[in-house]
Amino acid sequence: MNDSASSAPCNPETFPLEENDDGGDYLAAEPTIRLAAFLGVLVVMALWELAAPRRRRDIPRVIRWTNNIALVVLDTLILRLSFPILTVGLAVMAEERGWGLFNNVDLPTWVVVIASMLVLDLAIYLQHVMFHAVPALWRLHRMHHADLDFDATTGLRFHPVEILISMGIKLAVVAALGPPAVAVLLFEVLLNATALFNHANIDLPRPIDRVLRLIVVTPDMHRVHHSVDPSETNSNFGFNLPWWDRLLSTYVALPAKGHDGMTIGIEQFRTRRDLWIDRMLVQPLRGPACGGALEAGKDAE
Repeated sequence: MNDSASSAPCNPETFPLEENDDGGDYLAAEPTIRLAAFLGVLVVMALWELAAPRRRRDIPRVIRWTNNIALVVLDTLILRLSFPILTVGLAVMAEERGWGLFNNVDLPTWVVVIASMLVLDLAIYLQHVMFHAVPALWRLHRMHHADLDFDATTGLRFHPVEILISMGIKLAVVAALGPPAVAVLLFEVLLNATALFNHANIDLPRPIDRVLRLIVVTPDMHRVHHSVDPSETNSNFGFNLPWWDRLLSTYVALPAKGHDGMTIGIEQFRTRRDLWIDRMLVQPLRGPACGGALEAGKDAE
């Protein structure tokens, strides 16, 4: 879950700071850094998907790409209009006002930066599990799973309400943790980049994948999470680091039918018309909320 598991690729902060303040430098640079990283990784993944696809594509790109990209633009606008301050700006404010754990302990900067990024990543993992576990939240999150193909643009496909809830959670974590602004910026850039990478339809050599998934979530690892089989949907929740799934017993190495034989998506929404943005936005209101982690195999609500 982005925020690309949970946030849009470019979200400028609005908290006013003095021009010479280091925090102001981070805020001024954030939109450019995040947008450049987002576009750069998206283009690389798109070209890689064309050159070496992992799975055969079933749906024309023009349908999926136009609607998935339109959705991320809408998400960005709504997020920008809904919050006067986002994560990097809040980290700067917390540092100035002494909020949060790391602003009240004396630790080396490198330790605080690494610890902050680890805690933020764990929070995203737990948030992702929560969106599967709670039927009302699954109604929002299942739109991400209802994509009928799996490629880099799937990593952009999140309901606007999920994006808002996810940002609220991240802001709460930042306020409580008090991480350095540079750690938050690095985390946001990495999260967006890895969400594009691990949703990409790219054919990584198997030996490379086996090694790489020890340190980062790979496309083959995350693709299992997009299986139509609920027991596989409710696994491999990590977006960036793979360790939480292994430590908390939610890791599944391979889909039962293999990557070529597995079906992508969920049972409820399987028509091409369901891929259009107007239908995506109303999916939370349609049908039962089945398939969540605590409701696997049941119809809820």
